[in-house]
Amino acid sequence: MKIYIDTSVYNRPFDDQTQPRIWLETLALGLILQLVESGEATLVNSSVLEFENSRNPFPLRREWMERCLGLSTEYQRVDQSIQKQAEELAKHGVSAVDALHIATAEFANVDFFIACDDRLLKKEKQFKVKSINPVDFVQQELGEQP
Repeated sequence: MKIYIDTSVYNRPFDDQTQPRIWLETLALGLILQLVESGEATLVNSSVLEFENSRNPFPLRREWMERCLGLSTEYQRVDQSIQKQAEELAKHGVSAVDALHIATAEFANVDFFIACDDRLLKKEKQFKVKSINPVDFVQQELGEQP
């Protein structure tokens, strides 16, 4: 399976871990990264992720995300087709950066776009890619199997 992880998920370990949801999303990220390391999932990196991470003012967070992105075996650079798709998504209320992430994931033909942003995930019907919270992803993809 091929996955694209949004910046919000990569930064979860640096959020307030006393909040149960944040703690669970952080644990889910760890499990997802284990899937990538074991070869059970393919992680897609992109020029959008790298650009957004380069603007992070916190060196430790930036270095963490760089290490995570280093696990990627596929890379999607933004081109005119992706920009055009992102512009269409933005017309439907998706922020410019989120629209670029979604369009990039769509063009990379990922199976899942994983994000923590509830407002973004509620707009999934407008996307051509399955969008999911990391905890839901783990429950659905790693839940009890017969």
